[in-house]
Amino acid sequence: MEQASGPRFTLVRVGATDWAVHDSHYANGDHRRVVCRIYEDAPTDVEVLWLRDLPLALRYSSVQDVVEAVQRFQDASRATRPIPIPHLPPPTDPRDRR
Repeated sequence: MEQASGPRFTLVRVGATDWAVHDSHYANGDHRRVVCRIYEDAPTDVEVLWLRDLPLALRYSSVQDVVEAVQRFQDASRATRPIPIPHLPPPTDPRDRR
């Protein structure tokens, strides 16, 4: 898949009081493109409906806080290197030697 230039996650207004967070790694017609829907509850509170299985909060102070949380989660999931697993031969049982 070709990677788009610019930020991976973008905020898209879809109504007077609701937004969506889009993932630019997926094409416009791909259902995985929409990460979540955001609904304004009050001027200082928004509610999030996650369309992906992300362990993030359901309420935030602003729509921008939601985008930042998604970006931080994505960055954190790539922050560490794989843990090396030692490759050792299987233990030998002295009874198997005949």
